[in-house]
Amino acid sequence: MISQQLSQRWPAALPYWQLARLDRPIGSLLLLWPTWWALWLAAEGWPGLHLFAVFTLGVLLMRAAGCAINDFADRNIDGHVQRTAARPLATGSVSPRGALALFAALCLLAFLLVLTTNRLTILLSLPAVALAFCYPFAKRFTHMPQVVLGAAFSMGIPMAFAAATGEVPAQAWLLYTANLLWTVCYDTFYAMVDRDDDLKIGVKSTAILFGDMDKAMTGALQLLVLFALLLIGQRFELGAFFYSGLTVAAALFAYQQWLIRDREREACFRAFLNNNWVGAAIFAGIFFHYLLS
Repeated sequence: MISQQLSQRWPAALPYWQLARLDRPIGSLLLLWPTWWALWLAAEGWPGLHLFAVFTLGVLLMRAAGCAINDFADRNIDGHVQRTAARPLATGSVSPRGALALFAALCLLAFLLVLTTNRLTILLSLPAVALAFCYPFAKRFTHMPQVVLGAAFSMGIPMAFAAATGEVPAQAWLLYTANLLWTVCYDTFYAMVDRDDDLKIGVKSTAILFGDMDKAMTGALQLLVLFALLLIGQRFELGAFFYSGLTVAAALFAYQQWLIRDREREACFRAFLNNNWVGAAIFAGIFFHYLLS
């Protein structure tokens, strides 16, 4: 709907909207869920309007910035990949300079939000930006760029604890690890969609690294995520609501393994998208624990 309105009223803005992937919210949701997990755990419930607004808007801005720098890095590659051939930089509707300007502007807006928190949160935002910038280039040098993405996608967790409590306890890093593993898993599904194209053009990924072991490896990662979240439930003394949410997440993981059984492109992409419900189920468990306990 918004994309249609932009194309009619401000056609010049539409490619930048698409560059920031604001027409595809799945990436923002996958970033928001773990950030909200951390906010609710750190605050033991509602974190307050200020922190909720800062982190929600910050996630949206940084995800958009990450998409801009990702497409800048892939500007000479996306045109050769079936799924990405229509992206703005690949088609020439946005210039490389325009993509860098959008990245810088979005990062600046996100940093202004962080400035309303405390010193520790501000300091943690610096490696967060660095990781967001580095990820798109990692796929040229390592078969595990998904690990870099996981590290970037998880930085909202220690930042949320720092903002809410003034410190980053060991439990926060356990949650960080769980989210990093989860990100590697679902982004491997995403990379399985492009594996044939990536092999032709020399882009590296865990989907290529795992090869025929991709289903076993993603299954193992899912088990590790569930184990780490069980430890989280124990450390934070969470109750039945949380474990109910975790049970739903486990069922969704099993469904994702069924989806990728034949490694079909569309099915792998559906498995990736299904992780939105995993994040929602875990958040629902945390939310209702603090709301009703």
